[in-house]
Amino acid sequence: MWEMILKMTGATLLYVLFTAGLWLFRRKRKQFGTGMKVLIGLAFGACSVVANHIGIDYGTLILNVRDIGPLAAGLFFSPLSGVIAGVIGGAERILAGEVWHIGQFTEIACGMSTCLAGLLAAFLHRKVYLGERPPVLQSFFLGAVMEVFHMYAVLFTNRNNMNLAYAVVQTAAVPMIVFTAIGVALCSAAIMKLNGESEAVWLRAGDEKTPLQVHFQRGLMGVTIIMFLINFVVTYSFQTRIADSGAAEDLLYFKHENREIYRDSGADIEVLKKHLEGQADLSYVFCLIDTDSCKLMHEIAGGSEGFEFDREDVEKAKEHVDDNAFRMSFKTFSGQELLCSCASIGEKAILLIMRPFESIYEHRDRQMYEDTLSDILLFTVLYVLIAMLVDKLVVNSLKRVNTSLNKITNGNLDERVWVRSSAEFTELSGDINQTVDVLKDYIGQAERRMQEELKLAATIQDAALPKNFDLPFGNVELFALMTPAKKVGGDFYDFFYVGTDKLCLVIADVSGKGVPAALFMMRAKTAIKNHARSGHSAAKVLEHANNVLCEGNSAEMFVTVWLGILDLKTGKMTCANAGHEYPVLMRAGGDYELLKDRHGLVLAAMEDIPLREYEIEMKAGDRLFVYTDGVPEAINEKEEAYGTERLTKKLNQLKDVPEEQTLESVLRDIRNFAGAAEQFDDITMIGITYKGDIGQ
Repeated sequence: MWEMILKMTGATLLYVLFTAGLWLFRRKRKQFGTGMKVLIGLAFGACSVVANHIGIDYGTLILNVRDIGPLAAGLFFSPLSGVIAGVIGGAERILAGEVWHIGQFTEIACGMSTCLAGLLAAFLHRKVYLGERPPVLQSFFLGAVMEVFHMYAVLFTNRNNMNLAYAVVQTAAVPMIVFTAIGVALCSAAIMKLNGESEAVWLRAGDEKTPLQVHFQRGLMGVTIIMFLINFVVTYSFQTRIADSGAAEDLLYFKHENREIYRDSGADIEVLKKHLEGQADLSYVFCLIDTDSCKLMHEIAGGSEGFEFDREDVEKAKEHVDDNAFRMSFKTFSGQELLCSCASIGEKAILLIMRPFESIYEHRDRQMYEDTLSDILLFTVLYVLIAMLVDKLVVNSLKRVNTSLNKITNGNLDERVWVRSSAEFTELSGDINQTVDVLKDYIGQAERRMQEELKLAATIQDAALPKNFDLPFGNVELFALMTPAKKVGGDFYDFFYVGTDKLCLVIADVSGKGVPAALFMMRAKTAIKNHARSGHSAAKVLEHANNVLCEGNSAEMFVTVWLGILDLKTGKMTCANAGHEYPVLMRAGGDYELLKDRHGLVLAAMEDIPLREYEIEMKAGDRLFVYTDGVPEAINEKEEAYGTERLTKKLNQLKDVPEEQTLESVLRDIRNFAGAAEQFDDITMIGITYKGDIGQ
């Protein structure tokens, strides 16, 4: 027994190692074409052939785990591999029986089972598991069921010799079913580890990561097993009662028959003996016992006349004379429990009719083996068919619904759910489509409202920008423009007098887009203008505006600002920079160059932040260009930035051009550079030319 277990374990592990090795070999191959599939099928077929000739001795039988080969080939590699391995293993098994007389009694059953193993694995690989590895528990189940069919085929194909077929199944069923099931399961587990996969089937019930089909398959398998056990228990109990009642009726019949023969013969004991001798070939034992000597009075199979019974056994039997059939164990028969019937024969003899329970239940046990194997196959077929039906009608439909829903949630509101596998899914599809239509309508209305709000914000923003560039003093040429991106932004510019001969220039960029940025821009513009007109220096203007903007800034917005106050008489300009872009300065007769002034912290980031200011001495013919980050950060189709170097180069080509034409030329150059790329930020620019003292 233990030797058989060790040898079967070794054969099973060899199959597992071979499967894992082939899996690694296949995974390293870049291509897995027909040639590779055929090669794997031939390899597993060769394993089955070897198993046919190198089996494990177990009593009078040769055991093997041949069916693991086609199952592993079909389930884990490809349908073609499984079919090839099954055909090779099955055909060679029949050939071995016919030519070399190896296991000739079971050749048809074994060959058919091995061939079917490959076909079944191919079908499951393609139709049930869709090319994926079957879970470990289901692999175990498949291996067990395949060997159950193997055993049933032995009984089915040997109806003319059921005694021998029953003996074969009784001996081989448990080891072959168990080790084949374990082997296929271990192959699945080995491949799972090599792939670094997790096994969903082992997740606890109710786990949110467990797929619906796993929940269903667990429940269905549980119900199937319970129904099978109930059917087994009911059938076993029924067959036992039939066997018991049949044997009891036979005992009573034989008792009455022999007693009537004795009476009809005129109490001639010799007539009764002769009749009993004629019943020796029955499965019942007839003992005519002398109650005085406790000796057997006639010859029976396995005993002889004069055989002496134990006195206690005879006394126990006499207690049941003329009773119905009864159970009893006799010391005479080594305590074996028997079903008995006892009749008195004259005054000094009794007729004891007995039958061993092993003999009584022999037909029941054979019938239960056959019924159990056929029931397992029946329940397995029902399980697979129901699971496939649910997968097709429910799980696959849900996957199709989820696929469409994922597209919808990712923004494709034109996607339509179209699942018509049942009335429920048809209704669900219609409800989802109707919901999406309503959502699209709401989104359309919201977009229209948003567009109206954006238009209003753009109008407010545009109205806040000064458009009159004809200044009362003729010694300054000034022009500005602001080109917003598609969304309303926070760029703004401003210029105004802070006294009779001082001009304040402001350019700023608010963080964010849309209506909030436009509103924050209005706050910033108003705060800067109010403090500038109070006569403060450039730095103080921005410091006061910063504190105002910090109040109630729950949205944590900020604004970069460059501000300059130009004395029109002297040309002296005091400037301050709160995190804004570098100005570009051109001296008369020179080139435009970046003026890398000192930056302070942006406004609205923190209260009471001091800012530095600096001076620019403007001479007649000097020009100044200030801008927002939308100019150097403009992007073309290659995702290249316009940059300050390209900006200064363009400005130097426009040194003698009026400010209005200069700014418009720079804007055109930016658009030509960007090409089809979308403008993602506002473009704001101010250009100023100082022509000298007012009195000149």
